[in-house]
Amino acid sequence: MRKWLVLLLVPLLLIACDFDDLPAFSFQTENRNYRIDMRNLVRDISAYARDIEEEFIIVPQGGTELITSDGRSTGTIQGGYLDAVNGLGVQGLFFGGRTVDQPTPVIETERLRTLLDLAVASGSIPILVTDFATSQRNIDEAYRLTEDAGYTGFVAPSRQLDTIPDYPTVIPGFNRRDIDTLAQARNFLHLTSPRLYSTRQEFIDALAATGYDLLILDFFFNGQPFTTAQLQQLQLKPDGGRRILLAYLSIGQAESDRFYWQNSWPTNPPSWLGEQVTGIPGNYQVRYWEEGWRDILFGSADNYLDQILDSAFDGIYLDHVDEFKYFEER
Repeated sequence: MRKWLVLLLVPLLLIACDFDDLPAFSFQTENRNYRIDMRNLVRDISAYARDIEEEFIIVPQGGTELITSDGRSTGTIQGGYLDAVNGLGVQGLFFGGRTVDQPTPVIETERLRTLLDLAVASGSIPILVTDFATSQRNIDEAYRLTEDAGYTGFVAPSRQLDTIPDYPTVIPGFNRRDIDTLAQARNFLHLTSPRLYSTRQEFIDALAATGYDLLILDFFFNGQPFTTAQLQQLQLKPDGGRRILLAYLSIGQAESDRFYWQNSWPTNPPSWLGEQVTGIPGNYQVRYWEEGWRDILFGSADNYLDQILDSAFDGIYLDHVDEFKYFEER
């Protein structure tokens, strides 16, 4: 086609189309829509897991913008994405969004809440909020705001997520009931870094002694998966009642301390492996839509998800779901 004809047609196409209907990938590197790619990854993981275990729980953390077509409250609700998940996780909604023990800017809180409330209204989806605060006043306020919003909260003293808080002394929403679904959980503990514990059993004993309805923890302890007996120890709260266990799974970044990592990759990377994440040694960007990375996560021999499905975990807590932003901003 002649160049002058292209120049003539482009303005006419823009006039004829509503801007929200234009394909987002037309402005993006590699001609991809990275948000659709991430939605598809979460949906495919969910379909794979639920085909094996129908009640398996799927909770993506971050990527709240995926709830609608364009990440705005006016966008079209992505029902297929929401049907694929049992809940949504978000960090720093009220406190610690930018600095630990400081309120998250109101405009950011309101933006995220508007989207989260759309998800709740469309399917009564539970929202798990992990805030970061150290002062008792701010911890109390974080729990109050979360409860007022109708969400379930946990306030961590550090972004490392390596500590069982000693305040408040009574877990908010403490109960002795059996917890069989995510919607029944009235509280949770988010502790995915066991670095302060010397052994797997020491870590398990510490978590088992807590009364939380839901535990979010890594599948591995220093490269070793927890035993069936250890996970079964965690399934019951000390004062009675069953609780839910979710295994952490990073789907938007690769980590060099995982079973799948090969030492040759930094100098001879597979096509899906990107650069090291700034400020996080050992974490690498991934082209999460590529088959090689997806095979590591699920569907192939010795994949990550099958190991979790074969264990006593009730579901997965997906991290780095917001990595589509990295590719959009390049």
